[in-house]
Amino acid sequence: MVTTAGSAPTPGTILHLREHGFRVVATDVDPAAPGLYLADRGYLVPPGDSEAFLPRMRSLCAEEQAVAVVPLVDEELVRVGELAKDGVAVLLPRLDFVTTCLDKYVLMQQLEDAGIGVPRTWLASEWPTGAADASPDGLIVKPRSGRGSRGVMVVDSTRDMARVVSESGYAADELIVQERVTGPEYTVSVVVWRDGDVQAVVPKEVLLKQGVTKYAITRRNPEVVRTCRAVQTALRADGPFNVQLCLDGRGRPRVFEINPRFSSTAALTVAAGVDEIAGLLRQAVCDGPRLDDEWREGVAMVRRWTDEFMPEARFAAHGISPAPAPSSSGAGFALPGSVSTGDQPPIVPVRAR
Repeated sequence: MVTTAGSAPTPGTILHLREHGFRVVATDVDPAAPGLYLADRGYLVPPGDSEAFLPRMRSLCAEEQAVAVVPLVDEELVRVGELAKDGVAVLLPRLDFVTTCLDKYVLMQQLEDAGIGVPRTWLASEWPTGAADASPDGLIVKPRSGRGSRGVMVVDSTRDMARVVSESGYAADELIVQERVTGPEYTVSVVVWRDGDVQAVVPKEVLLKQGVTKYAITRRNPEVVRTCRAVQTALRADGPFNVQLCLDGRGRPRVFEINPRFSSTAALTVAAGVDEIAGLLRQAVCDGPRLDDEWREGVAMVRRWTDEFMPEARFAAHGISPAPAPSSSGAGFALPGSVSTGDQPPIVPVRAR
């Protein structure tokens, strides 16, 4: 089961797994999510941070006899990990690593304590006067929790700090302030599973990011690799994670965020030679072979829209429309049972609030 079927990279992940012989069930909150129609079956689920999410996922896993779940969005990571208690392999790091990474302030403290380079970081409620003067490239203000690209603001002067915090919509202790590091940015896939042995580290230099990485190139950088291996040694993820870092003026990696899940650039990792999602899935469900840390440098990713085509009869057999159907009350969350790319009949829609 693959979640977040509407995210830009997920349809490609679904098609890739199906090409490798996996039966894939996709989920999303939006009936227009394209991955729902490219999987073997597709289901609508409540938002990952809602109380209704886990019961719905648990029911779907049982109904579809899912042996593994690949969660791809931060809001659902803690809850979806509960499925491991049902015997479902959840392709995530261990829970304590997940919760640490989801609190960016705690993460920075733990990395610094382990001797891993990070930007200087404060809570906005504890931000010291004069700190901006010690950071000539400015400061980054962002929510302490939540996806890294949301709510990020650049502050150039001390005078702007109070205004930015007051206009952010967050309490001061819900924001962190970080020294801005302006060197080359990397997003790094770290491939590791429950034995804790790092199987591969694939650094990718980010050329353009707009919410997610749009353009990137695989780059060999021994210091970046050393830093990412040190994260696993210090914090014991024992599952796949993605490190985001920048190089400072002396070329030293400074980690500013870790995503405790597969990266949105996993397709580039595959193109370079390390099939991290399919490889770890095989290890999780059928004792598959470990992956080799052999990959090609200089592979460039250009993220683009693409189209898939199918017969009208197959599309109609999905049983739902990509256009969201309004509920009779104008509120609530509609949960059509499923869509399918096979010949199974659609399940009667169920409504939940």
